[in-house]
Order: sequence, then C-alpha cells, then structure tokens
Amino acid sequence: MLNIEIDNGSGFCFGVTTAIQKAEEELSKGNRLYCLGDIVHNGMECERLRAMGLITINHDDLRELHDVKVLLRAHGEPPETYELARRNHIEIIDATCPVVLKLQKRIKKQYDDNYKSQTSNLKPQIVIFGKKGHAEVLGLVGQTHSNAIVIENVDEVTKLDFTRDIYLYSQTTKSLDEFHRIIEYIQQHISPEATFQSFDTICRSVANRMPNISQFATRHDLILFVCGRKSSNGKVLYNECLRVNPNSHLIEGPDEIDRQWLADINTVGICGATSTPKWLMEQCRDAIVRME
Repeated sequence: MLNIEIDNGSGFCFGVTTAIQKAEEELSKGNRLYCLGDIVHNGMECERLRAMGLITINHDDLRELHDVKVLLRAHGEPPETYELARRNHIEIIDATCPVVLKLQKRIKKQYDDNYKSQTSNLKPQIVIFGKKGHAEVLGLVGQTHSNAIVIENVDEVTKLDFTRDIYLYSQTTKSLDEFHRIIEYIQQHISPEATFQSFDTICRSVANRMPNISQFATRHDLILFVCGRKSSNGKVLYNECLRVNPNSHLIEGPDEIDRQWLADINTVGICGATSTPKWLMEQCRDAIVRME
C-alpha cells in the first residue's frame, strides 16, 4: 500500500485566502459580483467560484460596466483601474494582498521622490525583478506611470544603464536566490558616481516555501505538484521539486495522474503552489487511493 503525504506547507497564501473569503462573503448575500481577472491562477478553484456566481471580467469589460461591484484580486491593480472605477461609479472590493499593497506604496514614493522630481536626463532607474505582463507587475509598473524597467532574470540586467542611479525591487513571488544574483551583478558593474539601492520585497510566506518544499520532495519516491499552469509562483516551486527529485510531475488535477507513475514506488508526496487549494490536493490523494 502506498504511503501518500500532502505537504502541510502547500496551499493558499494569506493574500489568496483573503480574496476568496471576500468573494464568498459577497456572493453568499446573493449580490452580483465581478472579479477583474482570474481570482487565483487555478482553473478548478475559479470554476468553483463561477458556479457560486462570480463573474470574471477583463479590463475591456470593466470599461463598459457601471454601478456594479468589482473585486480586485490579491495581485493588485495600477492607479488607472481605481480612477476608471470612480468614473463609472463602480464599487471596489479591494482584496489586494497587504504585502503587494505595501510594495506599491514604496515604489510610488520612490518614483515621486527620486524620479518625477528629477529634471536632468540622467533620471534614476526604478527596476522591478518580475514577470513581464504579470498582473502584480502591471500594478507595480503603474505606480511609476510605466517608467519602471522590468527584468525577468539575471541575464536581462545588462540592459540597465550603470552610469545612472538604480533602485531595485522585486515582484513578491520571485526567487530570492536569483534576486540576490541580480544585486551582486549590479554591485559589480554600477558606476562609482551612481547610487544603487535594493529592497527585498519578496514575500516570506512564499520564499520560505522553497527550502520546505525542497525537503518535502526529497522524502518521496514520486512528487505530484498540483498547480495551475499560469501560476508564476507555481513554476518556481515546481522547478525546485524537479531539481531535487527528477520523478516530479506538474498536474492541474486528479485527471492528469498517470497510473504508470505509481509503479514500483512506495511513497507519494503531493504539494502545490500558493494558488493551489487544499481540497484539490486531497482529490489527487483520493484518486491515487482508487488506483491502487
């Protein structure tokens, strides 16, 4: 009989949990509620909430809405979204993660203090280590009127102008190790006349999962990483599982489990991203039990 363990450290982070609770509370009142973008990067959880009445919209849809309630998910939004909502008399239910909200305010202050007030051609560079086009990153860049520079990895650091001041921030769910490599590269190349400051804005509830999930993955013969394929955080954590345990598979749900993976093994570890609900990992466990 297989030993199956679900990782206690996996599952929704605080920000996602709060956003879903706010949606459920509003829907339980029988009110119509829109959500700007998928509330979480997990298709099955989005489908569960859709069945409760949550309507997912995009920014084009938002422009056409008036006098309704719209939930902003944990990723956050740029200032333009709030201004549009004000003009269209839309009631915002703001579920922006407190960690993301604090980061938005820091970047806005940096922009107001060190960029907007600078009149010379050598304006400082506000740099964000993050995924281009990611909802959180769009919200962060919006604090700078799109003047921030986004770099996705250490290889893109070379695009920066090392003769100008650099203020480096990070998307909250990025790799801490790569962030430190970017800092090291900039420190080695920055001009003596330029200022460089870095701000560790990576969420520890996410960053701390990396060593924990690494240890979890080494304890089992097979790892099933349950995650929506759009999850940025999920890709980072899954790659760590794969690094320490080559017998790791990313699946979105129980239907993707291959019975052949269970041959000649004794233990299965089930884990997931900050966007993976516990109930979905439990469904995967139950599916394995039925296969035995």
